Amino acid sequence: MDWTHYRFLSLWSLTAPAGVVYGALERPEDYPSWWPQVRSVHRLDDTTGLFTIRAFLPYDLTVTAREVRRDPAAGVLETALSGDMDGWARWTVTPDGSGTLARYDQVVDVSKPLLRRLAVPGRPFFRVNHRLMMRAGRRGLAAYLEAV
Repeated sequence: MDWTHYRFLSLWSLTAPAGVVYGALERPEDYPSWWPQVRSVHRLDDTTGLFTIRAFLPYDLTVTAREVRRDPAAGVLETALSGDMDGWARWTVTPDGSGTLARYDQVVDVSKPLLRRLAVPGRPFFRVNHRLMMRAGRRGLAAYLEAV
C-alpha cells in the first residue's frame, strides 16, 4: 500500500439550484470568502490558480490547480493538482429534487515532505482532517448561497 496516496469522495446536498451551485464552484477566487480552510487563492492566469489550504491540523498545503475541464452542461469542473499534492480533483454538480448534489472526487499523492514522513502514523488523522474540511466547506457554501 502506498501510504501517501489518497482517494476522497464527498457529497454535498445543497438547496440552491444546480446552475447557482456550479456558478459558485467555478469561481475559486471566491472560495476563501465561504470556505474557512481555503486560506487564499491567487489566479496565475485564466485557468490556473495557487491555493493555500489549512484545515485543522497545523500545516499548510500549497497547491497549483490547473483547469482541465469546464463543462457547465455536464456540471463538471476538473483540475490537475501539483505542489504539496499531485493528482486531480473534480466537482460534478447535478440537480437533486429541488436542490443540488455536488460531488467532489479527489485522487492525490502527497508530496509535502513532512506529510510523507508522517504517512503511516498520520494517515487516519489526515483523512479526518480532510473530512472536517469538506464538512466546513459544505456548510460555508450553503450559507453563502443563501445570502446571495
